[in-house]
Amino acid sequence: MEPDNIRFGGGSPVTVLHPLVALAMVLAIVLILFLPRKYVIVPAFLALFLIPKGQQIVLAGLHFNVYRIIILAGLARWMMSKRSAPLAGGFNFMDRICVPLFLCFFLTNSLLYMQSQALIKNTGDLLDALGGYIVIRFLIRDREDVVRTIKVLASIAIVNAVCMLNEQRAAQNVFGYLGGIPLQDTVRDGKIRSQGSFEVFITAGTFGATLAPLLIWLSSQAKSKAISILGILAATVMSITCFASTTFVAYAAGICALCLWPVRKQMRLVRWGIVATLVGLQLVMHGPVWSLLEHIDLTGSSSSYHRYMLIDNFVRHFSDWWLIGARDYASWGWEMWDTSNQYVAYAFSGGLLAFVLFISLISRSFSKLGTARKFADGNRSEEWFLWCLGATLFAHVVSYFGINYMDQMQFAWFALLAIISVGVFEVTGSVVPQVQESKPNYEVYAAQ
Repeated sequence: MEPDNIRFGGGSPVTVLHPLVALAMVLAIVLILFLPRKYVIVPAFLALFLIPKGQQIVLAGLHFNVYRIIILAGLARWMMSKRSAPLAGGFNFMDRICVPLFLCFFLTNSLLYMQSQALIKNTGDLLDALGGYIVIRFLIRDREDVVRTIKVLASIAIVNAVCMLNEQRAAQNVFGYLGGIPLQDTVRDGKIRSQGSFEVFITAGTFGATLAPLLIWLSSQAKSKAISILGILAATVMSITCFASTTFVAYAAGICALCLWPVRKQMRLVRWGIVATLVGLQLVMHGPVWSLLEHIDLTGSSSSYHRYMLIDNFVRHFSDWWLIGARDYASWGWEMWDTSNQYVAYAFSGGLLAFVLFISLISRSFSKLGTARKFADGNRSEEWFLWCLGATLFAHVVSYFGINYMDQMQFAWFALLAIISVGVFEVTGSVVPQVQESKPNYEVYAAQ
């Protein structure tokens, strides 16, 4: 019998749209279309992150959740103004990886299942991924946009933190009253796992965990102290109240990365030290080095063994998924349908090409940040900005071992990629034309 995890055409057969959500969605669309571009990020992100994914409109069997509608509005705005507001740095290194990655995921999934329902779903996923990425790249174009974006994310964290604290008290999610997500919270081993506006509790916690380094950088910016401090507190609350080891480890990873600031010029030794340590552990351990994951349980109720088995099956079944992914991975072990590992999810659904592109995206992002930091050597303000971006990226890399970004978290990831694009473009000596006395004059951002 075909496993349940690969059935298509599910979901609510009717529209689920609360009147307040409908009003907020219409207002957000109007603001996205008519506000000055630099302010569009505010209504766009508030709608994307604070409206539950389950709020949707069903037309002729097609599901349009609210954030998919917001993305379409953002794409319309981009099409209307793309000539006057090009992407920061043009079509850069990140775009050259992300676009093929999303297209590869779409093509391999469609070939893997060869079903019309799968094609419809994959088209929607492509709109979410590629469309969302383009819209966010379009909206975040300079340092002013970066600051504004992080402030909006901090506001979202504050709202969610208040609601998640209330969940610890009442065991009910106020966002559940809107519909689309459960009203009653998940309880495991007596611990209430708060989830706020997110689809599952672990993505809510990961949002806070990966946001913390950006908020710490924001605290160094003028007129941003109050929002950054409140945001840091809120991000910490989100990370804790979901009670997931993944979020605790991701939060710690981002903070530890920031603490390596004093040895930023010796990171090559640090990286090789990590590699040597992993090789040494592989040689002396009774099991593979990735079996360390099954020993990470910071809450007393973590599915750490499941995370270990995901990677173990990923390695053992390489021949089954390398070409265009795999359909029957749910039969490889207990609950293997739950691909709560972003690396494994890309491999099982997109094959080796998607996996390599995803790893390349992370690797190139670190590389570009490192190059930019060296270029900014001596400018501590710019170095700190780039270092905080690297710490945030590292927090995401660590969280990917325990979670698959299936809801609003993918937009937080795209926001980081867009911010990295801006940071690298402004610091690494990219040349921008400026007009002075009717003659072209070229200046380097990093020289300012």
